[in-house]
Amino acid sequence: MHTDGPWFKDEHGRTLILRGANLGGSSKVPCRPDGATYIREGFFDHRDVSFVGRPFPLDEADEHFARLRAWGMTFLRFLITWEAIEHAGPGQYDEAYLDYVYRVVRKAGEYGIDVFIDPHQDVWSRFTGGDGAPGWTLEAIGMDLTRMSETGAAIVHPIHGDPFPRMIWPTNYDKLGAATLFTLFFAGNDFAPKTLIDGVPVQEYLQGHYIAAVKQLALRLRKLPNVVGYDSLNEPGSGFVGVADLNSAHRGFLRAGASPTFWQAILAGAGYPQEVDFWELRLPRPRRTGSITLNPNGVSLWRAGCECIWKTNGVWSDEGGQPRLLKPDYFAQVAGRKIDFVRDYLKPFARRFIMEIRSAHPETLLFVEGVPDGRHPDWGADDPAGAVNAAHWYDALTLFTKHFSPWLTIDIHTRRPSFGMRAIRRSFARQLGRVRQAAADHMGNIPTVIGEFGIPFDLDDKRAYRTGDFSEHVRALDATYAAMDASLLSCTIWNYTADNTNARGDMWNDEDLSIFSRDQQTEEGGIHSGGRGLPAIVRPYARKIAGEPLRMRFDLQRRIFELAFRHDPSVTAPTEIFVPEFHYPNGYSVEVSDGTFEINREEQTLHFRHTTRLNEHTLTVKPR
Repeated sequence: MHTDGPWFKDEHGRTLILRGANLGGSSKVPCRPDGATYIREGFFDHRDVSFVGRPFPLDEADEHFARLRAWGMTFLRFLITWEAIEHAGPGQYDEAYLDYVYRVVRKAGEYGIDVFIDPHQDVWSRFTGGDGAPGWTLEAIGMDLTRMSETGAAIVHPIHGDPFPRMIWPTNYDKLGAATLFTLFFAGNDFAPKTLIDGVPVQEYLQGHYIAAVKQLALRLRKLPNVVGYDSLNEPGSGFVGVADLNSAHRGFLRAGASPTFWQAILAGAGYPQEVDFWELRLPRPRRTGSITLNPNGVSLWRAGCECIWKTNGVWSDEGGQPRLLKPDYFAQVAGRKIDFVRDYLKPFARRFIMEIRSAHPETLLFVEGVPDGRHPDWGADDPAGAVNAAHWYDALTLFTKHFSPWLTIDIHTRRPSFGMRAIRRSFARQLGRVRQAAADHMGNIPTVIGEFGIPFDLDDKRAYRTGDFSEHVRALDATYAAMDASLLSCTIWNYTADNTNARGDMWNDEDLSIFSRDQQTEEGGIHSGGRGLPAIVRPYARKIAGEPLRMRFDLQRRIFELAFRHDPSVTAPTEIFVPEFHYPNGYSVEVSDGTFEINREEQTLHFRHTTRLNEHTLTVKPR
């Protein structure tokens, strides 16, 4: 697999449209002891853990890969975490985990499934309300993990307890714990020059260990032909970088719960109780509902003998007993020059990451991610080749409310509403079209894969689990996949979690987006049993195209698939379509503009060999 302009291509020159899933949701947390985030016991024993068994035990690998292959998913975003590799301490790699990942990924290759490796994180680590980095990264800069929640530095499920507020975890990006670590990781040289760890500048210490850990995995996987690339870092946060005034409050529309200003967050972490605004996440905009005291007991997040890093680096002082903010615009400029997080910090990191990974695994693709608000690095001829725009997209209204409305959606970037299913489907297509266009306009016309999209399956207070009716999920997912088809996009749905349950979802912060659950299995050994929303997900698509795709569409109600493409005279291999038995149990008929076709029911494929007398070729599949 390689890139060619905006397309992925195979060794025959065929254009590839890649479809698959994220594997898997529970890979964010340890397997032993059980790290599901609702469990508090043993949470702080972060060095003595194991992720062997994530995404599933090896003896289940055949079952899950056979199912994914049967669903047409031959391209997976494979989750690993920095913590999984280096949890025991700096430079101490979990060899058993590295060996385990090698064996799972090799098994995927036996099923004809390609993967790209996703070093996953959300809001830095499990100890700041997410996942990703080892706990020792916070301890190394002087933080006490056991006080993270008490000081308002993060909202952490095991400490907060049940019920965990819906979609509260994204607010942790702007709280002291994650914001500090992201700032140090990406921009410590500029904003924390006085902070050294073991004599090493903090930025180099954190970035160097992260890249070295992922490189250990690359060294293991480099000879597996089904490993096509590496994601740079899932949904990176900008921390304090770019904040114009530390007296300002939470950025963006995800304002929920206790919402200190950045300055209040720093003070609360230093042991100064703070009266802060309390907000409820509502649409179209959040609403302030009162106030709450952060850190009422005045404890310090910083361990004995350590002080706030931002005090050490001159952002504030409490000399004389009264805290004073000395530099409210400290993170907005460097040497008098206004800085931009994506240009000045995220892009240099991505360049460094892929160059070092390629020293272990040559010619691998780089899946570049921007920040969750949609900003992404520009990419050009002077940047490393083989880059892919790996943006994420969700229908925000469905994700945040856990309700799919067939009569309303809101484009979160334009704030433009759309009314009715036809308008909703057009809105989805416009939004995804913008993602692809960004790669064309600002990233050197590189390919795009939507690395994450999906819906909560616990819609409407888990109603489908009681009724067995997943029709609303199918409608929402069909609208999304139809938009992917319209934009001719490759994509990996979030997610496939082998140990998902109706009660606890994907085992992380009460999220429940898995397209599979044991609790939906009603037929032992049935390849589709346990699947959720399958009519929309298991759909025909053009997997390998002997030329440039022009149009692709699947009408779910009539089960009619249509493809049009312009042939490439240099390509002699046939066009390959995935045609699932799921939708065509009684077979199907095929209409082609020219040439011949061959059906392989066992492999669920249709091969089309066009002639050269036409420039544009069409193919239609209809149920018998």
